Amino acid sequence: MSEVNYKKRIADRILRDKLDAIGAVLIEGPKACGKTTTAEQQAGSVVYMDDPEKTEQLLRMANTNVKYLLQGKTPRLIDEWQLAPQLWDAIRYEVDHRSGDGQFMLTGSAVPADSSRIRHSGAGRFGWITMRTMSLWESGDSTGEVSLSDLFDSRESTTQGTSQISMEKLAFLICRGGWPKALFKKSEKAALAQVEEYYQAITRSDVSRVDNVNRSYERVQRLLRSYARLQGSQASIATILADMIANESDELSDMTVDSYLNALRKIFVVEDMPAWNPNLRSKTSIRTSDTRYFVDPSIATASLGLGPRDLINDLNTFGLFFETLAVRDLRVYADAMGGQIYHYRDSNGLECDAVIHLRNGNYGLVEIKLGGEKLTEEGAETLKKLSGKIDTSRMKEPSFMMVLTGVGQYAYEREDGVIVVPIGCLKD
Repeated sequence: MSEVNYKKRIADRILRDKLDAIGAVLIEGPKACGKTTTAEQQAGSVVYMDDPEKTEQLLRMANTNVKYLLQGKTPRLIDEWQLAPQLWDAIRYEVDHRSGDGQFMLTGSAVPADSSRIRHSGAGRFGWITMRTMSLWESGDSTGEVSLSDLFDSRESTTQGTSQISMEKLAFLICRGGWPKALFKKSEKAALAQVEEYYQAITRSDVSRVDNVNRSYERVQRLLRSYARLQGSQASIATILADMIANESDELSDMTVDSYLNALRKIFVVEDMPAWNPNLRSKTSIRTSDTRYFVDPSIATASLGLGPRDLINDLNTFGLFFETLAVRDLRVYADAMGGQIYHYRDSNGLECDAVIHLRNGNYGLVEIKLGGEKLTEEGAETLKKLSGKIDTSRMKEPSFMMVLTGVGQYAYEREDGVIVVPIGCLKD
């Protein structure tokens, strides 16, 4: 991937719009997803709170003369701000007493351990961006011939495109993930090694450093293996606990598992998907449990020690991991439209993998399938069943119904109106 493509980040556009609208912008997301680089490109000046040669001095200054750290050409970037949580209220105060928007940017790969030092929510002064790993469109692996925005804007938009992603390439993309540094490696082996090092950093240090609680890296690894096996499901804490106990010699409680998961959420390793609650014609009960997902599929494959060849040899597992990749991309694209991603499941067993819901009430229904005529047909039937249950007298009908596939060469519209789109054709 080229340097030019690296700058084609959806977050760049979102950040630019936020800076035009509000005094300070907080960019959150997993370590190594490109937050600092994205912010640097729009920064007027920068202070790096984790600079090893200056951290001690900067932290002292944050305690004694915090306003000095805020001086500089705007937008002023404060990188890894969570190391000094008192910066939050200081920036809020400065925004209140300066004229103009786009004064500050804050980046961080973790929620502050000591949030008690933050006295104000920042409402009206701060905008938030959750930055994710790179989608296939951003990494140059999708042609981008099918635009989600176009599908929402016009029912008459033509669905056509050709994907260049083979089964082998897709397996590699899942294991490589969307980490910017992995994209620049000279070989596939080096790219996969980059992901393994990230996984080791999570389990051996990051999960403990987030709140200064010493956690067993072996237990974190067992938890991540369990999460990887259960991704895409609404597995309860009790289910995860039972899966872990089978490989755990020490006693383990659901409270311990929950605390570990909260730490992983704080460093943006896992990101579950909430349930969608549409208005239905029937009184069908809707299941409201979150669906378990990683922020990037490569963390799941690294957790289980799987490589591209392992996925190709087990298509059921391949399909589960592809779903996580697809959800990651849909989240990135939905962010560009100010939308949210949900899942649907009811008491009758009807499920929809992803519902893209925009603030204006428009929504699209998406079934995620690895590929093949049989699975595509199953996905289309699910979408039509769900669409038929929605009470369109009380809410809009879906803007589109899509079967999003991993393999398959062409994007097209079926006679029943369901569109079939390979992920290698999709963009925001």
